[in-house]
Amino acid sequence: MRAADKNAAKAAETTGGGGMNERPVRLAEPPEGYLGWLADLKNRIHTAQQRASLAVNRELVLLYWQIGQDILARQAAQGWGAKVIERLSQDLRSAFPEMKGFSRANLMYMRAFAEAWPDASIVQQAVGQLPWGHNLVLLARLKEPEQRLAYAAKAIEHNWSRNILVMQIESRLLERSGAAVTNFALSLPKPQSDLARESLKDPYRFDFLGLTEEAQEREIEDALVKHVTSFLLELGSGFAFVGRQVLLDVGGEEFFLDLLFYHLKLRCYVVIELKAGKFKPEHLGQLSFYLTVVDAQVKHPSDGPTIGLLLCKSKNQVVAEYALRDRSQPLGVAEYQLVESLPPELSSSLPSIKQIEQELAGGGLPEEEQTDDSPPTNA
Repeated sequence: MRAADKNAAKAAETTGGGGMNERPVRLAEPPEGYLGWLADLKNRIHTAQQRASLAVNRELVLLYWQIGQDILARQAAQGWGAKVIERLSQDLRSAFPEMKGFSRANLMYMRAFAEAWPDASIVQQAVGQLPWGHNLVLLARLKEPEQRLAYAAKAIEHNWSRNILVMQIESRLLERSGAAVTNFALSLPKPQSDLARESLKDPYRFDFLGLTEEAQEREIEDALVKHVTSFLLELGSGFAFVGRQVLLDVGGEEFFLDLLFYHLKLRCYVVIELKAGKFKPEHLGQLSFYLTVVDAQVKHPSDGPTIGLLLCKSKNQVVAEYALRDRSQPLGVAEYQLVESLPPELSSSLPSIKQIEQELAGGGLPEEEQTDDSPPTNA
């Protein structure tokens, strides 16, 4: 055995990195402060890995944008048609056989991506932090650049997967956020009032419950608790479930809250009351009473004022606004929907791949290529 091999074998024996007959390593007890240092090192390594991954992703997205810009510029200046995309795809695949992402479909997506974002600075910011597949979702399902940027920012903030991003766009999450009728501007200080307003939606979608429009309050409540994970996802970030039919004892009389939550960002309790019919101003009297009791008996002195949310099947916007106007407690009114009745998903202002090709007098894409959105990575 060569000397180098002997040394490697000896090192494997003493460090535990060798074969089946390796001797167990006897590690000394960690000195004081070692475990904290180790935890810090792990965090720094994870952070470095994430930064490296983000840097690679930004470079790939920027590369795609540059390729798309080149295609746009050359087609405009030299009148090239769609057939040049097919030729470019074949040539790039031949030059980089170990890479994926240079399909004809993906090159057309790059062209559309560059057309949607003519300014490179945008690519280096929000959309550059998202994987390529996320960007394709934004292009295909949203019409306005402002909408795309807003959903891109939320996807980054909450680390949404592509499927979650699709779901949130289809449910029109951002269009519904902050749309509930509230009096938060008058009853809560800034910036808490803004955060509280953005934490509520209108309408809430409960189509995951499998109930009909005729469902009564207790049926809806039972189903929401049964599907509490989906319910929390619909409520949004920050909500923690505390309980249902929560008992309040006031002067020897018993009262029951429909649903009680705690909001981790607002640092306050949120009382949710369900009404199976149309909103009536008197509903707020009961909810206001519950807030008073929770503030007096349940909340910690360091918690913020308890917020009340009345969920009803329908409401008159003007009536709700008047009913909330002179109330000092933070209250909101929103509708819920048991079956999907929101507008269909937003169509893109960009032409589809087929439309682009038709404009360029090209042929149709094979079905399998239309789903090839993989970035060019080493095989």
